Amino acid sequence: MNRKLGILALLGIGVLSLSQCRKDAPSNQTSSVGTPYNLQVPTGFPSPNIPADNPMTVEGIRLGRHLFYEKALSGDNTMSCASCHLQERAFTDATGTSVGIRGKFGRRKAMPIFNLAFHENFFWDGRSLTLEEQALIPIQDTIELDADLQTVVDRLSADPLYPPMFKAAFGSEEVTPERIGKAIAQFERTIISANSKFDRVIRMQSGEQFTALEQRGYELFTSDYDPNGGSGGDCFHCHGERETRYLFGAFGRDLQFVNNGLKAVYTDEGRAEVTGNQTDVGKFKVPSVRNVEFSFPYMHDGSIPNLDSLIGFYNFGGHLHPNIDPNMKAAGIGRNWSDGQKQALAAFLRTLTDYEFLQDTAFSNPFEN
Repeated sequence: MNRKLGILALLGIGVLSLSQCRKDAPSNQTSSVGTPYNLQVPTGFPSPNIPADNPMTVEGIRLGRHLFYEKALSGDNTMSCASCHLQERAFTDATGTSVGIRGKFGRRKAMPIFNLAFHENFFWDGRSLTLEEQALIPIQDTIELDADLQTVVDRLSADPLYPPMFKAAFGSEEVTPERIGKAIAQFERTIISANSKFDRVIRMQSGEQFTALEQRGYELFTSDYDPNGGSGGDCFHCHGERETRYLFGAFGRDLQFVNNGLKAVYTDEGRAEVTGNQTDVGKFKVPSVRNVEFSFPYMHDGSIPNLDSLIGFYNFGGHLHPNIDPNMKAAGIGRNWSDGQKQALAAFLRTLTDYEFLQDTAFSNPFEN
């Protein structure tokens, strides 16, 4: 063996030795492990917001789904994320405001969870900028799951189910709060609702058609209100498919938070509690009206009990407030819709129900399947 070949052989042995001693990637780094998951974005939807440091994988989503339904994330092992986000209610809760492990009611209703991959801010006041951050807050909230993150880490680490799942998703068995948040966020990004009758009629042009009543409601939903005699709904300004590219809710940094005149005086100041700006008092994130038939009661405080009452509120026009959105043109005046118009609007809103989504076993409790 000549000198050159000898050196190359020694280098090869050194590289092999180093590879055999390599440790798992630190928990604060994203390992290139797992099976890449290609999120199927419905036609006409915006691009999803997927962080570079949390790519979606089959293994990460599976872990996140288990964690979403895992009661060990609560202080007394009695509740999970899913306790306040019921699939049959479009992943919101059935009460006016959410109830935590101590039986205490919070001041806000749990927001629906679907199509979050396309959103930018989270919670009614937008205080979390990422799903990863948002996922950990209810765990620690003293009114909600009221758990210490280290206790949760210890519980999951001791459960034989989880260390292998964390290894499959992140490259090592180490359980950390960061990885918990990342896994839950990956699962939540898969929860997409895009197969309602509306989608088949308008977005996918399948040949299916609205009934005459649904069509009348669609026209009301997408038409401007003229305070000098018009009776349009003005709904599309905040919930229309044109501005939101079929999300029917908050989309775009300037359109996410609105004061809709729900109160004349707000004890819960909403977005202003985050920004400190008095012009944000009474502004809350605009939720999607997809699946609105099943996401009642409505508003941030659950103060509107059903769909007829919701339509009745917007017919009333809203309470006057210094920060009320300019698109609430009927505030203090009322829209004076006829019974037929209200029935038509309700019929259209029901076309936004995605029954496949509400029953999709890919989003259901893995411990019961």
